[in-house]
Amino acid sequence: MQVGAAALLTVGWVAVLLLGIELDNVATVGVSGLAVLGASFLLAWGAETAEKDVPRAFAIAVLAVLAVAPEYAVDALYAWNAGAGGATAEACSQLTAAEIEASGTTLARGCHDANLAIANMTGANRILIGIGWAGIAVFTVWRAAKTRDPAVKNRDGLLNDAVALDRDIATEITFLFLATGWAFLVPLGGGIGLLDTLFLVGLYVTYIGLVLKSDVETSDHTVGVPKYFQGWSLPWRPLVVLTLFAYSGLLIFTAVEPFAHGLEEIGLQNGIPEFFMIQWVAPLASESPELIVVAVLVNKARSTAGFNALISSKLNQWTLLIGTIAVVYSIALGGLGTLPFDQKQAAEIWITAAQSYFALAILCNFEISIREAVVLFGLFISQVILEFALIRDLVGLPFDSYELLVGYAVLYLVIGTALFALRRRALAELFGLAGDAFRTAIGREPVHEELAD
Repeated sequence: MQVGAAALLTVGWVAVLLLGIELDNVATVGVSGLAVLGASFLLAWGAETAEKDVPRAFAIAVLAVLAVAPEYAVDALYAWNAGAGGATAEACSQLTAAEIEASGTTLARGCHDANLAIANMTGANRILIGIGWAGIAVFTVWRAAKTRDPAVKNRDGLLNDAVALDRDIATEITFLFLATGWAFLVPLGGGIGLLDTLFLVGLYVTYIGLVLKSDVETSDHTVGVPKYFQGWSLPWRPLVVLTLFAYSGLLIFTAVEPFAHGLEEIGLQNGIPEFFMIQWVAPLASESPELIVVAVLVNKARSTAGFNALISSKLNQWTLLIGTIAVVYSIALGGLGTLPFDQKQAAEIWITAAQSYFALAILCNFEISIREAVVLFGLFISQVILEFALIRDLVGLPFDSYELLVGYAVLYLVIGTALFALRRRALAELFGLAGDAFRTAIGREPVHEELAD
């Protein structure tokens, strides 16, 4: 009945696709939004069921890729348009910022779309942490009153309750460290090119190779639909998982882009600038399946799996997404090229990397408190509000948008470095656990005391 109810939410969008029905923006947002909701439930159930037969980290990695696939599609579209328009660093440097913004020529539009590709990518990454990580932490503690989630630690003090993470997530956090460190260097290369693709995609492939070698674990918290499907015999159980993944993945891939585009059009009709819509509203829509899936897991007292999914999503967006848009751009360009971006987008990458750095400082001790979540969300939303105010000239501020981004990036770095200094022993333990996971994967004995015991 639950599977049928979730599938019923998707029927309207399936009918639109099969019958070619034309809908206005509001109807498109409503029908596609319901489809995304239903497909997200199916995706979550498929991932939980898969844990019976494959390593949990791998099932979550697949879930994360499927849930954020629409974000790849949106970014790939802008990267393709940039390449097709002949947007190279040399060509774009011949145009003024006003000419690029006006997009009066094919080249100008290509340069503009190159900037939009970066804006969409950085917006999606910052939303995933600023709203996803922070919001799910608060939701987990709030729901713990009913779910009795064992991962929630109740402590005295204002906003001091915390969500504890499984130490097995050390591998994902360490790989995210490496990707974040590389991201700081990307603007120094004048764009996203072959070297970035090789390093970042190679990093993710290495990560998948490691998690595939981890053990299959049974969960005592599996209930409802996944528990029912896990009771099925072979080969029916894997077929159910593949069907749920394929159907939900296809729906999410086809429904999120119209959902996001419909929201964009509604925003533009109400006077919200295109750049702001592309950077914040469209990514928020494309990230919605991931947030729904995690909320479903948290609601079942599986906050550990939920946070694993969020961290895995951040890792694949911070590696595969950046690496693949450069490939799409080069194909459209007709040869090996470097996706260019302007000075403001360089600052967008730096603030996104700095936010990731700060978030990792929070998680390096394998927990996140409500207080830390509030700070994470507060820094994120205050920057967005201030930037919107600057774009719309709502208030007079003594700095421009570029200076605002750099200022916040420095603030993230200062706070993050201070946290790392305070938690240096936890950081050493984190790297030790990740090192042990690597040694175990290649058949060597772990050396970290806790893991060895």
